[in-house]
Amino acid sequence: MSLDAPLPRRRHGERHRSDRGNALRAGVLGANDGLVSTASLVLGVAAATPDASAVLTAGVAGLVAGAMSMAAGEYVSVHSQADTQRADLERERAELDSNRPAEHRELAAIYEERGLTPALAAEVAEQLMQHDALGAHARDELGLSETSRAQPGPAALISASSFGAGAALPLLAVWAAPGDVLLPAVALSTLLFLALLGATAARLGGASALPGALRVTWWGAIAMGATAAVGALFGAVV
Repeated sequence: MSLDAPLPRRRHGERHRSDRGNALRAGVLGANDGLVSTASLVLGVAAATPDASAVLTAGVAGLVAGAMSMAAGEYVSVHSQADTQRADLERERAELDSNRPAEHRELAAIYEERGLTPALAAEVAEQLMQHDALGAHARDELGLSETSRAQPGPAALISASSFGAGAALPLLAVWAAPGDVLLPAVALSTLLFLALLGATAARLGGASALPGALRVTWWGAIAMGATAAVGALFGAVV
């Protein structure tokens, strides 16, 4: 197994929710951050000044800055994870080259812990190592597979795109709402979108929709309330 080759993956045709775990995490995190941070920024500026153009300009700037920050942060974080996985594979390959019998015993011991008899565990380990020694150790010793493989580029793209999509929703409310109802329009629409996002993410992950919607909405409401209070305070002072 080459270090740059795909990691072991399931051979059967079934699809599991865990297969899309990384993409789902990055997408939900990005959209949630886009909604909460941009809505909070917009509410803070709107509480400080009635100038709708200034509010919209701040929101657009927040969208661009946030999307780039999400992309950079996700890329660096996931790239570090990929470097760690690559280093583990390199170390495992070196150990296979230097002491293959010990690696065979190590793999057989793993299968024994999972319930196989010693003789069967040794046989299974031998056959798997003959087929793909590094792949067998990557999967069963290191816990690496195609679904858990760190992919910095896609993770950064998903995070930036989802952040931008989430951030665009409060900006649409700013653009559409009259100035005298801008604050409640942004707050209520953001809470609605957050509830939908939380419920959708929970259902995609196989969990109950209501708890997912409530926890996302709760923290979003706190963030918006705090930022609006700060904006109103500094606007009054200035």
